[in-house]
Amino acid sequence: MSIGEMLAATVPMVRTLKLEYLETTPERAVLALPDQSEYHNHVGGPHAGAMFTLGESASGAVVLAAFGDQLARAVPLAVTAEIAFRKLARGPVTATATLGRPAADVVAELDAGRRPEFPVTVAIRREDGAVTGEMTVVWTLRPNGRPDALPDALPDVRPDVLPND
Repeated sequence: MSIGEMLAATVPMVRTLKLEYLETTPERAVLALPDQSEYHNHVGGPHAGAMFTLGESASGAVVLAAFGDQLARAVPLAVTAEIAFRKLARGPVTATATLGRPAADVVAELDAGRRPEFPVTVAIRREDGAVTGEMTVVWTLRPNGRPDALPDALPDVRPDVLPND
């Protein structure tokens, strides 16, 4: 089963928005959001929330492709996400997510007992190639069994109530 098939089977938002996995490698992932009137905004293009979900899903796909072999010892978690809307999007859009650091460097930090963070950049484009949105999602690999290793972005979460798996 491919990463796209697995995510489509296990992530309800992927199915809801009918996201299509066009490419998934350890360096980049490309997802498509078909043009669907039920997810349009007030100007007839994809709703900002749908575009955010598309971009975040693309970032997650490249993270799983790059670090899927580490899942027995660490769980990938999004730490922060930022999106900028650049141009009006209409029709179908694609999101291309690119790993922002070499995977080997991230794994080396994990091997050293640290909790690595790494950016994934995403470009959202309409059919004519124009970039309609840019996104950065910072991910971490939280070592399993270390619920105390929370990112600084979550200071109010109690580590004793987080799942260890």
